Amino acid sequence: MLKQSTTFQICAVKTPAQSELFLDVPALVYANDPHWVAPLRSSVATQFAPSNPFFQYGKLQQFIAVSENTGNPEALGRVVAAVNQRLIDREGESVGLFGFFECVPEFDVAQALLETACEWLREQGMKVVRGPIDLSTHNNCLFLVDGFDSPPMVMMPYNPPYYPEFMERDGWYKAKDAYAYNFPLDKPLPQEFEKAYRIACKSGVTFRPIRTKGEAFEQDVLAIYHLFNRAFATRWSSSLRSEAEFMAEAKSLQSLLDPDAFPIAEYNGEMVGFFMGLPDYNIPLKHVGGKLDWLGTLKFLWYRRQIDQGRVILICSLPEYRRKMVPLALIYLGMQGGIQKGKPYKRAELGHVYEDNFPSRKLIEASGGKIYKTYRIYEKAL
Repeated sequence: MLKQSTTFQICAVKTPAQSELFLDVPALVYANDPHWVAPLRSSVATQFAPSNPFFQYGKLQQFIAVSENTGNPEALGRVVAAVNQRLIDREGESVGLFGFFECVPEFDVAQALLETACEWLREQGMKVVRGPIDLSTHNNCLFLVDGFDSPPMVMMPYNPPYYPEFMERDGWYKAKDAYAYNFPLDKPLPQEFEKAYRIACKSGVTFRPIRTKGEAFEQDVLAIYHLFNRAFATRWSSSLRSEAEFMAEAKSLQSLLDPDAFPIAEYNGEMVGFFMGLPDYNIPLKHVGGKLDWLGTLKFLWYRRQIDQGRVILICSLPEYRRKMVPLALIYLGMQGGIQKGKPYKRAELGHVYEDNFPSRKLIEASGGKIYKTYRIYEKAL
């Protein structure tokens, strides 16, 4: 599959050299962007390794836009077209995905990349394309459309302002927006949250931090996995992960967890809710340049001491325990854990939260959170 112009060509990634060009694109796109945090190059490459469990239920094709104006090939952009069969089975619709999109500020290059991805998806029988989604919404997804004045927090997307402009110009439409909330930690929570914690305790709910060592950690992860699947069974555009996939992702974060920012709620010995906070490791990762070699590791450990903010990734509770005030109690404990003596956190980010998730939005806004970034997923008929 090849498309040509006077200055660049779009080609499928088939060789190791092309794979390296694919990985090179972000460094070119964000060369002068002070807010960009380079993803770990090895982590991105792993997504396309045959060992990725995704290939048990999905297929993909990488594409790059390669300049023809220089002696040495230079990648101007990239995209991945993917078919996630679990998502298709769940939604009952032939929805294809595009993701890993990066492009220099040239609309012709972006348009050619996106059209090539759409063409590949049509060949796979897809009727609709949705993105950006990197194989699954459990991975990186969404384009930033508002709030370009600060760096992204850990595991949150970032992109140049011209990406949304290119999408609209190319005829894509909004599928759904999501928000990130800013939450300063210099003021106490409203009294209702501490009261909710006391009510939950009187109702028989117990709370403890996540266990981060050995077999106890794995037991907590499995309980979180089953709780997540029950609580978010109908989450939009989400596909089910296997226990093995979930455990592998959890173990990649194991050494980064702060138990004080990860309280768990239990009732009669069963996990019924959790609050997942994570220190903003993008602060040290910004100095690593995408490579955790020996020098990158030293830089990470050095700049890790500068972390002064965190991200609340998820607040989860079974619906039947909301009357026992479990969500509010978890917020109270998670935020208290972040501001206790010796903790460095000055602010937290809560998100992302889809625009139509009104219960979560109401809860976050009641606790003092303010929207400060907006993200978007786009769709297009094929």
